[in-house]
Amino acid sequence: MDSKQQLLNKSNEAKEIFLPHISADPVVFGFEQNELKVLLLKMNYRKQWLLPGGYIKKDEDLEDGVARILKDRAGVTDVYLEEFGVFGRKNRSEFYFEDFDDTLFHKQRFISIGYFALYNPSKINLIVDEFSENCDWIYLSRLSEIELAMDHREIIEKALLALREKISIKPIGYNLLPEKFTLSELQKLYEAILGKELNRGNFYRKIKNLGILNKLEEQRRGGAHKSPDLYSFDEENYAKALENGLNNW
Repeated sequence: MDSKQQLLNKSNEAKEIFLPHISADPVVFGFEQNELKVLLLKMNYRKQWLLPGGYIKKDEDLEDGVARILKDRAGVTDVYLEEFGVFGRKNRSEFYFEDFDDTLFHKQRFISIGYFALYNPSKINLIVDEFSENCDWIYLSRLSEIELAMDHREIIEKALLALREKISIKPIGYNLLPEKFTLSELQKLYEAILGKELNRGNFYRKIKNLGILNKLEEQRRGGAHKSPDLYSFDEENYAKALENGLNNW
């Protein structure tokens, strides 16, 4: 079955299952090789890259629907999600489905809720759903080289801006770094998100004052220089900082 026929076959079923006019587009960020990545799908239809988005069932809460979409479309589970924006330009998705007549469910006008999620790429085995030929992490530095469908480039850009705003009031790193990490690795994560270099002394002092780190009785071995100390996140204090915000940042 070709990709166009597949969408036609699913259209009537989708009308029965999903709410009309509401969709969700989660932007899943990962961090590797000191760079941010974003999780994308390449659809069978039109061979363009998209966010792993989808539709909300008539009998489910919005956030439950987003979690289901990520699990079904990419294999992502147990992920931190935060809403950051609404996208409702009137022709945002119609052009993508221009090969179909206006009765296709997917061609209707959809207002999409944007979520950003943080995930460590090493903790997941990505899956490829029935509508896609590929599911992969793409470095943000490479986004200009690929063709993104609809308004998904704009959604990613706004998700990154939201993440940058959040970094000043909430802790970042628990979902992106390995269980044990150095302060240098944490600083590189913050620099990748903010898009600028930070003063090492100031960063180390501020991050330690937050009380969200545990210094471990071990060091990172194998480098040419002095082995740096390893840290982990204090889960209880990290959760409090997520809920209440940062007081000393």
